[in-house]
Amino acid sequence: MRIRLIVIASLLVVLGLGVVGATYFYDESKKDLVAEGVKVNGVPIGGMSRAQAEKKLSDSLLAPLDRPVKVSYKDRTFTLTQKAASIGIDIRGSVDKALKRSQQGDMFSRAWRNVRNESINTELAAEVSWNKPAIDKLVKRVRKSIDRSPRDAEVDLSKGHVNPEPSRTGLRVKYNTLAKELEKTLLTPGANEEVEVKTTVVQPKVSTKQLAEKYPAILIANRKTFKLELWKNLKLKKTYGIAVGKVGMDTPAGLYNIANKAENPAWHVPNSDWAGDLAGKVIPGDDPTNPIKARWLGIYDGVGIHGTSDDASIGSAASHGCLRMHVPDVKELYDQVPVGAPIYIA
Repeated sequence: MRIRLIVIASLLVVLGLGVVGATYFYDESKKDLVAEGVKVNGVPIGGMSRAQAEKKLSDSLLAPLDRPVKVSYKDRTFTLTQKAASIGIDIRGSVDKALKRSQQGDMFSRAWRNVRNESINTELAAEVSWNKPAIDKLVKRVRKSIDRSPRDAEVDLSKGHVNPEPSRTGLRVKYNTLAKELEKTLLTPGANEEVEVKTTVVQPKVSTKQLAEKYPAILIANRKTFKLELWKNLKLKKTYGIAVGKVGMDTPAGLYNIANKAENPAWHVPNSDWAGDLAGKVIPGDDPTNPIKARWLGIYDGVGIHGTSDDASIGSAASHGCLRMHVPDVKELYDQVPVGAPIYIA
């Protein structure tokens, strides 16, 4: 009886050793194969040998990235070549991770899984490398080509011309957005569409409209042509005839501003030889001898714009330095020109 038990035990040991041995050799035969259900970046490589897996990953992941990526803006195109991008994928390392993951567990669990052709449903990520400075360099090149600084509207009255420089909006490339979209397209297999440059409009500090509002009125007086131009919001509104200072009492040239205004002003007679007995006196506005008729727009040092009863003097050098106008004209002008408005006398 005892011998029989020994024999049975021995048979069981031999059988067990046989099962273990068979399991071992079966597991070893699968050692260089990727387990079913393993994917790298979405590419299934289950059941493949190292060489097969590496080739499939290279064809599926790396080859589609071997192309230039273009950036476009209107009629301009910028290209990032594959060589400059230097895209690389760690194919061998990815297969190493897949094989290592396939060997998890003991040989019995692996053998049982392989016998049943059971999937382990594992998604692995391949390590991708690329030349980030090359992307930055391209984006900077795009920005340098497209970016435009805004231009403020301005007008230079120092030469006696109202010729406003209009404002212009600026343009700025959305740097970070372009870099991200370029990188995404670069690393997406089969993505061949051009990356469109997105921009932001940059407003000027002073627009053409704002500049016009800053100048509700500008006066340009020409002593040679005996004309006075009224510009409203940087547009010529009307031209008036004027008289200017006679020889020796010339109307001063240059850029000034309307310093003060008055209706039917009194005349403060200058202490000058030409004033005779009136020198230093103040002639009321309603006095017929007061040569300043209807309105007064003071300019500089006693010189101003005023109406005159001597209509025949308009179009000549006849005043003591002021700019004379017909009475209806000076009344019309007066209401349209605020204190502080610039006047250039040429």
